[in-house]
Amino acid sequence: MINLNKKIAALMSSAPVLAALSVINSFAADDVTTVGAINGTDGAAATPDPVANPGGFAGFLGSIPPWVLILVYVVIIGALFFFLIIWPQRKRKKEEEEMKNSICLGQDVVTIGGICGKIVNIKDDNITIQTSIDNSLVEVKNWAIREVKKVETDKS
Repeated sequence: MINLNKKIAALMSSAPVLAALSVINSFAADDVTTVGAINGTDGAAATPDPVANPGGFAGFLGSIPPWVLILVYVVIIGALFFFLIIWPQRKRKKEEEEMKNSICLGQDVVTIGGICGKIVNIKDDNITIQTSIDNSLVEVKNWAIREVKKVETDKS
């Protein structure tokens, strides 16, 4: 029994064991002050001292509350989302609506199905196009027009 006590004492006095025990004791001391602060017995120990601990959140950004930073990040991500996705989409949609509203008789168009032809009749939201020399008529919806071909003229 005495031999076992000597071995335990020798093991406890080694450097790695002492370092581990000091770390465990420091965590235990922090837990005791935190528990005391929660119970209301030691309120001063619960507030961190930025001078004693210059690193971390409070040392880096001063006294800015975390919810303000989260709000700033949300606003920045929202602005990026708007300028990279929503704004170009609105611009394209506006140009497409202007193109579809400016369609008139005699213009060459291409549908979303790839049919090319000349507009011969416009009625409400239906457009009739002539697709070939044989005067084949195809009726499509207004939303099916992909592009209006520009008339090329030789003025050189």
